[in-house]
Amino acid sequence: MTWITLIQRTILLSLTGPGLVGNIIMFVMYIHTFVTGHEKKPTDLILIHLAFSHTIMICSIGIRGVAAAFYFRNFLGNTGCKIVVYMGRVARGFSICNTCLLSMVQAITISPRTTLWRKHKPQTAWQVLPCLLLLWIFNFLISSNLLNYITSASRMNRTGIEMYIGHCYMMPSRQTVRWLFLFLMTLRDIVFQSLMGQSSGYMAVRLYEHHKRVLYLHNSRSPNNFSPEIRATQSILILTACFLFFYWADFIFSFYIGFNLTHTSTILYIKIFLLLGYVVLSPFVLMSRNTRVA
Repeated sequence: MTWITLIQRTILLSLTGPGLVGNIIMFVMYIHTFVTGHEKKPTDLILIHLAFSHTIMICSIGIRGVAAAFYFRNFLGNTGCKIVVYMGRVARGFSICNTCLLSMVQAITISPRTTLWRKHKPQTAWQVLPCLLLLWIFNFLISSNLLNYITSASRMNRTGIEMYIGHCYMMPSRQTVRWLFLFLMTLRDIVFQSLMGQSSGYMAVRLYEHHKRVLYLHNSRSPNNFSPEIRATQSILILTACFLFFYWADFIFSFYIGFNLTHTSTILYIKIFLLLGYVVLSPFVLMSRNTRVA
């Protein structure tokens, strides 16, 4: 075993292990808080779905990564490859949409009662459930082309295909189909990230105004003793910043790979790190700042 292989395996396990454990704990804790708590917040239901989608992502990327890093034989098979790659793509798309929804709901929550946006605040957690279901359906449909073009290595010749980690490959598709689904995914990312950026900017302005108000009133409380609503807003802002950083780093890196046509094992593991960075950090950011869950 070379040093590069050892480093690659260490990075993979250090990402998938804590990430999987963190998201499962977050999923269970938020379900417990949601079920047993007197106040069922809409953001709690959103965070339950976010942890669930991140768990799927880690399982999808982790299974393929471990299979490649430890040279396991192809245990997925053709059906397994389709399911694992497809669910990973769906979960990643849902993560984008869900993070945007979380940011927008929190921005509406902290908006003044006199504003028009306040009228759209979800009164109960169940009011956001139809929106979450629509986002799941939307991402299932927008990634449906993968079910036709993903296959295992044992089922085909490797000539003219784009490789996926873990013995799963993508067959060539028609240009029309490829560009159609690429356009839909690009449009989804642009729309939801634009909404995410606007709501995050609005929350940052509201937090700045709140900070100035606290300093002006010379409140006797410690500056760190913020209300739960303000702490939640700060957590979501940190979460959004992490998401945007890792998303655009992955986008720039993927563009560089495509431009230089470079596909070494080191580059593939850097891409795994960028894909899983936000997924691994998010549960620890949220749980460490949520007093109800912590």
